[in-house]
Amino acid sequence: MGDIVGSPGRKIVHDRLADILAQRRIDLCIANGENSASGFGITPRLAEELFSCGIEVLTGGNHIWDRKEILDFFPHEARLLRPANFPNGLPGAGLYVGKTKTGIGYAVMNLQGRTFMASLDDPFRTADRERAKIPADVKVVVVDMHAEATSEKQAMGWYLDGKVSAVLGTHTHVPTADEHVLPGGTAYITDTGMTGPHDSVIGMDKQGVLQRFLDAMPARFVVAEGDVQMNTVLLDIDESSGRARSIQRLNFRLD
Repeated sequence: MGDIVGSPGRKIVHDRLADILAQRRIDLCIANGENSASGFGITPRLAEELFSCGIEVLTGGNHIWDRKEILDFFPHEARLLRPANFPNGLPGAGLYVGKTKTGIGYAVMNLQGRTFMASLDDPFRTADRERAKIPADVKVVVVDMHAEATSEKQAMGWYLDGKVSAVLGTHTHVPTADEHVLPGGTAYITDTGMTGPHDSVIGMDKQGVLQRFLDAMPARFVVAEGDVQMNTVLLDIDESSGRARSIQRLNFRLD
């Protein structure tokens, strides 16, 4: 599921996700949650709320620390991730290994790009390091590549082709139409999109964003409200090999 933005994003998750998971017999739901608190960051209460809706793992990115109360929550909830290539010694981790309700082992890895973003550790070598931690019998591995540059995301897809089940881009809040399975069996999309208000500029009220572009003065960004959508991709993965059979974009609206 693409980045969950503010209360509109949380509302569509609350209202629609359980039915979607049941009707499509989905085994595992992963979402990027770093913008769920008024568009910036996540709190312990909101993380627990999203987990209760059926999301098994929440990934993060450059806004994961925006709400300071989340720092003490990381040691208590391994299913909330932050990018693995953040500096050593920070709270939390960028890898989670678990089992679905049917007992299938899986791993979720969270990485952040460096192009047009903060200078972090190399996400490519970090991916190798984190992969080495995954037990050999866990074949299903999904990577959230939280990055700005299309080229960096595509490069990560090719770098990990045949080594992981999927490389799914997040961060830009704009879904791309390049979903496909790479030759080695890794499902790829440059950006999964956004779960939140699409009558907006990447989830924020249009007026404040336009004003910033017009006069370059500080402006208060608030989460928009209209046209609430849930941008997702549906993966079909062979659990015995970890190879993706297919990747499909699915979009849902708040009724």
